[in-house]
Amino acid sequence: MHRTPSGSTLNDGHHEQAPRYEDPAQEDLTLPTRTLSREANLDEYRKETASGAIISPHLDADGHLEKYKLVTFTVDDPENPKNWSKGKKWWCTLMIAAVCFTVAFCSSVITADIAGVNDEFHVSEEVSLLTITLFVVGFGIGPMAFAPLSELYGRRILYVTTLLIGVIFVIPGAVAKNIGTLLVARAIDGIGFSAPMTIVGGTLADMWRNEERGVPMAAFSAAPFLGPAIGPLAGGFLADNLGWRWLYWIQLIVAGAVYALMVLTVPETYAPTILLQRARRLRKETGDAAYVTEQELDRRPLPETLRIFVLRPFQLLFQELIVFLITLYMSVLYGLLYMFFVAFPIVYQEGKQWSASKTGLMFIPLAIGVLGSAACAPLVNRHYKHLCVQHGGVPPPEARLIPMMAACWFIPAGLFIFAWTSYPHIHWIAPALGGLPIGFGFIFLYNSANNYLVDSYQHQAASALAAKTCLRSFWGAGVVLFTEQMYHRLGYEWAGSLLAFIALACCAIPYLFYFKGAAIRKHSKYAYSGEPEKNEVTKV
Repeated sequence: MHRTPSGSTLNDGHHEQAPRYEDPAQEDLTLPTRTLSREANLDEYRKETASGAIISPHLDADGHLEKYKLVTFTVDDPENPKNWSKGKKWWCTLMIAAVCFTVAFCSSVITADIAGVNDEFHVSEEVSLLTITLFVVGFGIGPMAFAPLSELYGRRILYVTTLLIGVIFVIPGAVAKNIGTLLVARAIDGIGFSAPMTIVGGTLADMWRNEERGVPMAAFSAAPFLGPAIGPLAGGFLADNLGWRWLYWIQLIVAGAVYALMVLTVPETYAPTILLQRARRLRKETGDAAYVTEQELDRRPLPETLRIFVLRPFQLLFQELIVFLITLYMSVLYGLLYMFFVAFPIVYQEGKQWSASKTGLMFIPLAIGVLGSAACAPLVNRHYKHLCVQHGGVPPPEARLIPMMAACWFIPAGLFIFAWTSYPHIHWIAPALGGLPIGFGFIFLYNSANNYLVDSYQHQAASALAAKTCLRSFWGAGVVLFTEQMYHRLGYEWAGSLLAFIALACCAIPYLFYFKGAAIRKHSKYAYSGEPEKNEVTKV
């Protein structure tokens, strides 16, 4: 069936359209814009109506005009996640944060005892480090499939199935009799655990309106960065007392508990999936086949959908300067985070002859920095709201870069501290304190980068973020394989300084886009121009 050219809606006396809520700034990540045709009527997902339906005309294959009842949420609909109670929203938010913490924890906890794997399986350290690399590679591969699946089938089914795969495949790693089994299990775990990191932003946007989202995002944003800080800390004590296999059993315990709570307490949040289930229920209960959703009427052809999901991220990455440089910066930071998992044991276990448990304690300042930046996030959100008022409600995307411009200097500062205090004879607290400004800068940089990409590429935002996630993950996976060699050849001080100089050079990126971003976007093929219909027709 084909949409009429205007994609308009019609009213009749029985289904009067009474819109209550429409958020024009709502992120496209919460709507199925990449799976529906250009003529699809997204009002079904944006508006609440008194009748619970919008009358919509369609032309059938024979050219006859048919009227369908697009199922919508009713006014104050309790099934609309945005109308849930604050308590329910906060519980779901905390559960999602717990899932992301667990995923990040599982990626890093094994770094506490790489040597144990070397000794048991008689392999080199480079081979053992593949347990980290393959896991992080999965973070880059999984989203390319899970993002479109979440837009087709909803959030909950992705959480339930992929997390279950991740939990199950921790077990082969824990009981592995050879390195091959361990590596395969870690690769599958990385892919399985990547789904939450892909769809969590959409899940939060499903529940919280834009004006409410600042504090929940601040509370959530620390979770993915606390995991890598807590993982080596807990892993150090487990490895020293129980051996490397317990680094996998603890993953099973934590991930299994969080998975059970998620399955039992977090319902579907994706509005198109909820409405699709309602339409099917109404057709069954009333016998009226006119109850439908846009997902059933105006889905894109499969080849076009694949092109958007598979090719578009790479088109944005290599054709858009903004996407390329922001992705490069985020990749450097992500690689830095995973380099620390190798660098800390080199500096403390090799240089100071410390145990794994004592070395893990040195990640505490990094965690404190992350919590400190999360605590400041509401201030950043308040400042952005002030800018919104100044610009009549629609500030330029470059306004998102202000926190990034201030926080980018913390990363090289912390790296220089870590580098030049890493001599074995210098007090242990000095290099550890280098993690404090690094942790403090991470959240500001990541949130600013994501928000800037979303605001600059509103109708292509999901593809831009997919490009960033893919390249970032592959870079983070690769750096752990050469960090030890770099530290041994350059020395502790100059290896750390090299990273600091790279981070320092990247500080120019937010300033470049703050002053020149608007001019760059004018010549962009994909950047958002403020004309939704035009963008969708010419760029998809």
